[in-house]
Amino acid sequence: MPINVRMPALASDMEAATLVKWMFKEGDDIKAGDVLAEFSSSGKPGQIKAAAAGTLERIVVPEGADRVKVRDLIAILAIKNESGSVAVPGRASHERAVPGPQIATSSSKGASDDAVLKLFEDGSYDCVPHDSMRRTIARRLVTSKQTVPHFYVGVDCEIDELLTLRSRLNHAAPDTPEGLPGYKLSVNDMIIKALALAMRDVPNANVSWTEHSMVRHRHADIGVAVSISGGLITPIVRKAELKALQVISNEMKDLWKRAKDRKLKPEEYQGGTTSISNMGMMGVKEFAAVINPPHATILAVGAGEQRVVVKSGVMAIATVMSATLSLDHRCVDGALGAELVQKFKSYIENPIGMLA
Repeated sequence: MPINVRMPALASDMEAATLVKWMFKEGDDIKAGDVLAEFSSSGKPGQIKAAAAGTLERIVVPEGADRVKVRDLIAILAIKNESGSVAVPGRASHERAVPGPQIATSSSKGASDDAVLKLFEDGSYDCVPHDSMRRTIARRLVTSKQTVPHFYVGVDCEIDELLTLRSRLNHAAPDTPEGLPGYKLSVNDMIIKALALAMRDVPNANVSWTEHSMVRHRHADIGVAVSISGGLITPIVRKAELKALQVISNEMKDLWKRAKDRKLKPEEYQGGTTSISNMGMMGVKEFAAVINPPHATILAVGAGEQRVVVKSGVMAIATVMSATLSLDHRCVDGALGAELVQKFKSYIENPIGMLA
């Protein structure tokens, strides 16, 4: 049956450690006593050894993860029986187990397949094995929530002027030789530009955290979450603060299409300095997104909708979009986060500033 591998303690007062290196990768065969991983706590090195022979089925905590608590689930080891197949209670020994749902949390308790599946009646569910993309997403999100102290700052932005400017710019777009518009701006294109300019104006928030230094980025490389079959990917618009809206628009359309076709190059979706997750087109009013390290921020954007607002003591109707900025409190504090989100709001509500 599966064995949960947990972070051990070097001493009775040890509370957490850094997982320095995995010695094996998922799918590798393991012998009893093999060193699975190396870790360190307060400068003291340690090793995590396999309690039995089997296969390294799942790495839950990746290399470099910091502040991994003692007893946190870090990996799952599938133990093999004499025939070489994975032994799972309730199955014939010649059957190979189909991976079921795995639950990994930041607490010291993890749940195996036997712990989950026994809660449901036989025949009432199907187990769909995780593909590599889903496993990667799960690992990164768990690591983010375990290691990044999130906090959130939200604003409501009136976007009527932005919608008007977008319409005028699209109407003025020159035709291509094929007789098609040279560009067609979306609200999301303008959100990318507004966030990039806000990052430029508040450079202390355009950073990444490392244990030894603050990485201050010289440009705003904006990742944009794109939903694809089996998960999501985040293609990046590089140096977005320097690019015209129509350039961002055409570049994003190309990235979006190739993301859907799974044809992006690694350098087109790896890295970046911040990211945007826009669920407005799905009718979502507001939400908070999980930071994607090494980013220190991510902007969650909801739908624009008509709301009653008060202007100079008089009620009026305005199109309002809610945006929530998730921030890494290790490198961006509350005042700095508020300054960044207010800069973003200013560009959204006064969009002519994006054309300068």
